[in-house]
Amino acid sequence: QLHLEHGENVGGLTKEPYNKKETGTRIRWKPDLQVFTDINIPVEYYLDTIKRQAIVNDGVTFLFRHEQEDGSFETTTFQYENGIVDHVKEVAGEDSLTPVQFWQTERKVRDRDDKPEYKTKINVACAFSNKVKLTEYYHNSSWLEYGGVPDKAVRNAFVYQIDAYLKQNNKYNKNESRITFTDVEDCLIIVISSFSNRTSYENQTKKAITNKGIQEAMTDMLRHQLEIYFIENPLDAEKVAAQVLVNKRSREDAEKTRLNLKK
Repeated sequence: QLHLEHGENVGGLTKEPYNKKETGTRIRWKPDLQVFTDINIPVEYYLDTIKRQAIVNDGVTFLFRHEQEDGSFETTTFQYENGIVDHVKEVAGEDSLTPVQFWQTERKVRDRDDKPEYKTKINVACAFSNKVKLTEYYHNSSWLEYGGVPDKAVRNAFVYQIDAYLKQNNKYNKNESRITFTDVEDCLIIVISSFSNRTSYENQTKKAITNKGIQEAMTDMLRHQLEIYFIENPLDAEKVAAQVLVNKRSREDAEKTRLNLKK
């Protein structure tokens, strides 16, 4: 056992005899009023954090026990047997435009020619819907609130590939402007969970990553997988293309109306 208060080791490391079979680590933690201005952390914060951990740790059961005023406990269990795939299915519901796709790759990359090579693993689950949308990115099991690299890769790959499909199949009207990521994002549900043994973060909060090597690998993988997906599933490709065009034309009509009203 080890006990710490205000960053100081109290009483040193102590050892007790133990003959049970169960092993593991137990951490008891109490927020300190001398350090935090407010220790009333809402239950929702814990539920959200634990749920996110369950999503990116396939098959691991997370148990949240919340003590009530009468001393009883309210228990919430989180478990995603197939991780991000189950999460996307849960968000998409029964009537999504397309079934959930799962893509995975492992690559050796480098951020710059003079930088060392490192490994990255990328897992992607996505689907298209005309009712809900979601973009969620994780790296080394941590939620990237601002995305960074995965966000740039998704923007590039999805706009590039869907635009290419629309051009090849003459879906655009004459002189029509090309789609933007807003039009794609409005019908996209995507969760990416990536890993690497070298990570560069945008800043101390670690809410976005900036690895150029991961960005290139991710963009390349997403473009390639989308291209194959559209070739192998022409009906899905047709639905996605039609929905993206609906989103685009609605956005442009709304913009015209807004400008006319302003005038």
